[in-house]
Amino acid sequence: MTIEMNAMQVRAPAKINLSLRILNKRPDGFHEIETLIAPISLFDEIEIERQSRWIDFQCDDPSIPHGDDNLVVRAARAFFDSTKQKSGISITLKKKIPHGAGLGGGSSDAASTLIALNELFETNLPREALAKLSESIGSDVPFFIFQSPAICKGRGELVTPMKLPEPLSILLLKPEFGVSTAWAYQRWEDSHPIPGVTYESQEFASQTFVNDLERPVFEKFVFLAQVKMWLLKQSEVAAALMSGSGSTMFAVMRPNTDVDLIAKRAKEELDPQLWTCVCETLGGSSSPLLDAKK
Repeated sequence: MTIEMNAMQVRAPAKINLSLRILNKRPDGFHEIETLIAPISLFDEIEIERQSRWIDFQCDDPSIPHGDDNLVVRAARAFFDSTKQKSGISITLKKKIPHGAGLGGGSSDAASTLIALNELFETNLPREALAKLSESIGSDVPFFIFQSPAICKGRGELVTPMKLPEPLSILLLKPEFGVSTAWAYQRWEDSHPIPGVTYESQEFASQTFVNDLERPVFEKFVFLAQVKMWLLKQSEVAAALMSGSGSTMFAVMRPNTDVDLIAKRAKEELDPQLWTCVCETLGGSSSPLLDAKK
């Protein structure tokens, strides 16, 4: 007897860019990049249930768009258009990953939705097919399909999964404002470094940490440069960098550090309104991100 699965719960991880190099501007208007991205132990939660028709979407964050501007809705439409499934779904999203943060929350939600629908409807599409399907949704979405650290090239859609040598202990710091990814890339060519701010590569735990988008973003959002330089002065911090286009800064912590203490110190000395999160990098696809319920 076949038991049809009717619902599924998914955890969608955030990400950080351990390195981000911009190589050039492409004829299509995007930028050619090479970036090492790692998923981290900060998750949105998604529940998907079958229903007879329509795609219904709700979210506990009222600032998240609900229509076709939402990447989760676009992912669901792309799945149904591609697989010709005659069904509908109800999607409930609980946000833990801040948006406009450079942490890939929307892209991860979209990728996790595709993975869950593939499982829920037993369509058995391989990861490569899901990644191809996701390319039109957003540049970071293919990365999240593989649920692994990866080198991403092109505009981000060429994904080569890999393993990190060891998990990294991470502190995330985000101010109340966000940064537009499109704006950051547009400003890259004409931006200038701020004197006294470190942009050079940093080395720790067999990793190189660098982000070419810091230059344009710091030029406008000077507070983020101040956060980075403050972090680098803390003896417990091995490396500090902006993730993606910001506005989240992250610190890679040295072993045996009380990370909560550093988070508390950051709020006291930088901004009491800072959002902070203590987490770690996830190593590979063995991480149990899917949780099905019948």
